[in-house]
Amino acid sequence: MAVQRRIDLALDSVKRLQRIGATANLLNLLQKQHPADLAQIFSELNDRDREAAFSMLADRNGRLAMEAVSELGPEAGSALLATRPADEIARLAQEIPSDDAAALIDNLPEDLSSSVLDLMRPKESGVVENLLEYPEQTAGRIMNPNVFALSEDMTVGEAIGELQASRDVEMVFYLYVVDARRHLVGVVSLRRLLLVSPETPLKRIMTAELMSARVDTDQEEVARQVASYNLLAIPVVDEENKLVGLITVDDVIDVIKDEATEDIYRLAGVSGDESVNTPAPESLRKRLPWLGINLGTAFLASSVVALFERTIDQVTALAVFMPIVAGMGGNAATQTLTVIVRGIALGELNWTNSRKALAKEAMVGIGNGVVLGVVAALVAWLTRGSPVLGLLLCAAMIINMFVAATAGTLIPLGLRAVNIDPALASSVFITTMTDIFGFASFLGLATLFLKYL
Repeated sequence: MAVQRRIDLALDSVKRLQRIGATANLLNLLQKQHPADLAQIFSELNDRDREAAFSMLADRNGRLAMEAVSELGPEAGSALLATRPADEIARLAQEIPSDDAAALIDNLPEDLSSSVLDLMRPKESGVVENLLEYPEQTAGRIMNPNVFALSEDMTVGEAIGELQASRDVEMVFYLYVVDARRHLVGVVSLRRLLLVSPETPLKRIMTAELMSARVDTDQEEVARQVASYNLLAIPVVDEENKLVGLITVDDVIDVIKDEATEDIYRLAGVSGDESVNTPAPESLRKRLPWLGINLGTAFLASSVVALFERTIDQVTALAVFMPIVAGMGGNAATQTLTVIVRGIALGELNWTNSRKALAKEAMVGIGNGVVLGVVAALVAWLTRGSPVLGLLLCAAMIINMFVAATAGTLIPLGLRAVNIDPALASSVFITTMTDIFGFASFLGLATLFLKYL
């Protein structure tokens, strides 16, 4: 809360200084902020004030300005840069690590990004272009190619000398050891390096067994490895096991945040790159297709209801309780789906070990159905004076809760097995199933026991 209060105060000061035109004071305030705090301040300003504040800071402190833009994220950051001339973007992009620059440049309009790459220094532009050649959301795309490595033929003293002479090293907690052809052969901790004799060969103190990621490894899998093994960084190797880059824990945190946001959005049928600042027409374009699909499935569910029109005509009370059965099934399915999708995302659950999860969720579904069904049955009995109607409502809820739990487990696992993102498509199928089975079970039972209602 204290941090947020400090940022809010800084934001109010920025707005006030911009309003009165106190340029020098505004610049001084901006330069005292952390890049992450600046990013939040920028995101709270309107478009005109954001561009003005960024321009002022970029002219005086390009590195800080670009670090703040990187913290905004590739989409929002590139949108802010897109208003600048290509030569200015090229100059500013060289102020930040190449992996961050690649993420921003990749989100610029195609003609602008090409111009920026042409105007950057050959060395920097070449590094960025190499990163952009890797597929999106892979280790190769998010790695920093500026990785410090030591030759296996060095002694500890020589290694310390190399480290002292190096600048702009991304991570020195782990010192990676390579052979003459730059194959990754081991790792030495900085602590270990400082505790042994300077004449000791690196081969004797390095650890040959180490975690690494290939350039084509999915970024979510990389994040899982770093989290599971409590790593501060993970080396990236190519197909020949040559060391080509490094992914640090701060990059992994960004990946985890982005992947979690994407899954949450997709569960709700929202595009992963939408935010509260997305223009209304663009949000409409991104949300409308999924809502259209949901409309189609809603008609499918309504067609089930249409099969029992005569039953509803004779017992109108059924129409009162139908939404309860379908709604409770949908809510239960969402709970199961959330747990299962999280398990899949974390690597805890797959098709081969799903039997235990399926049995557990089915038991939970039946248990919820019994408890909530009894409550609903009592309410129906007290309000409508029909114990049979209450029993039918209870039975339908048990059936639909079981269906919700089963579908919420099997559908995302099945989609994952055929390489379809379970967070993207599961909710549509599961909502359809709970609606259909909810209406069919309740109205079907009512039709069978119509003479008792």
